[in-house]
Amino acid sequence: MNTNSKIILGIDPGTLFMGFGIIEISSAGMTLVIMDVLKISAKKDTYERLRIIHQKVCELLTEFCPHEFAIEAPFFGKNVQSMLKLGRAQGVAIAAAMQAGIPVTEYSPRKVKQSITGNGNADKQQVLKMLQRLIAFDEDPKYFDATDALAVAVCHHFQGNSITKNSTKKLNGWKDFLVQNPQRIK
Repeated sequence: MNTNSKIILGIDPGTLFMGFGIIEISSAGMTLVIMDVLKISAKKDTYERLRIIHQKVCELLTEFCPHEFAIEAPFFGKNVQSMLKLGRAQGVAIAAAMQAGIPVTEYSPRKVKQSITGNGNADKQQVLKMLQRLIAFDEDPKYFDATDALAVAVCHHFQGNSITKNSTKKLNGWKDFLVQNPQRIK
């Protein structure tokens, strides 16, 4: 990995499937480093699953040395028990990043979808197709948890490099945006 690059780890937390995606940002653009899921047996007890999640996140942090960590916030549903389990999974992943001294940022599922597709109500297939265009990869992962995690990492990159943060003068339409952001053109 390039020394003048930034590595972002994105996590889609879950107690049975935890998605993770890592991207590298460099002068050459955005590159996919890895995208996969951690599958955990439902037969394992809750605390063992949390230990496995923590261990996997620590392994990713050690192997890829990300500069930033982004995680999807739990989706507020009607099942309180599911929310509690998901919150615990998110918590152990965040604890691993904090223990490693890596800045943590949390994004709502709607914010992630909006950042990637422009539509906060986009479905998982739309998010996948847009990610394939943005990062130029062809494979369709077996589980959407992997692309969800990758989307979180890309969303974090976009939020950190928003046009309002980087531009000193107001933009006057798409033409100005394209002139000031040639790296965003594919």
